[in-house]
Amino acid sequence: MFSQTNSHFMLCSDKTATRSTSLNAKSQSLPFLESPPNCEGYVGNVGFDPFRFSDFAPVDFLREAELKHGRICMMAWLGYVSVDCGLRVLPVPEALEGVTAATAHDASVEQGGLSQMFLWFSLLEVIDGIAIMQMLEGSGRAPGDFGFDGGMLQGKSDAYIEDMKLKEITHCRLAMLAFSGVVTQSVLTQGPFPYV
Repeated sequence: MFSQTNSHFMLCSDKTATRSTSLNAKSQSLPFLESPPNCEGYVGNVGFDPFRFSDFAPVDFLREAELKHGRICMMAWLGYVSVDCGLRVLPVPEALEGVTAATAHDASVEQGGLSQMFLWFSLLEVIDGIAIMQMLEGSGRAPGDFGFDGGMLQGKSDAYIEDMKLKEITHCRLAMLAFSGVVTQSVLTQGPFPYV
């Protein structure tokens, strides 16, 4: 299984190595760098790949990771702020009474709840890993598409679908920054939401 996965991370194939941007176009997000040619054609591409991961890793894999981390951060930001606003899932275990979002991790490790979450998320990662390997082998599955759209995109125009994909990747990128910011601010201020 690992040998199949590793084969997807070999140096660029002839197909990707021959792609080039017109006249070594500059990156839209980092104008002092060349735009990475392997990212061309992806929704939301602004030429941000300063370490040039796209030169040696499949861009579909990188986009899958970006979407996954962004979706997790959207939920994480909401969950983090919800705890500090007083929302709880009842019944609250005695060991977690009165915790803030910043102190919940250590209390949950002591209580044992995070061990169970780790096991369930590990199972989901194995299932996701299978889907990613199939995608990289040419199954036709788009990065991040698990078919959970509830049919909302059926019958929609390609322009509408591209617009929704752009909105999602933009929100994912914002959420990754927002979650980093909210955790940093809450730890620095040690106060309740809005952490000022």
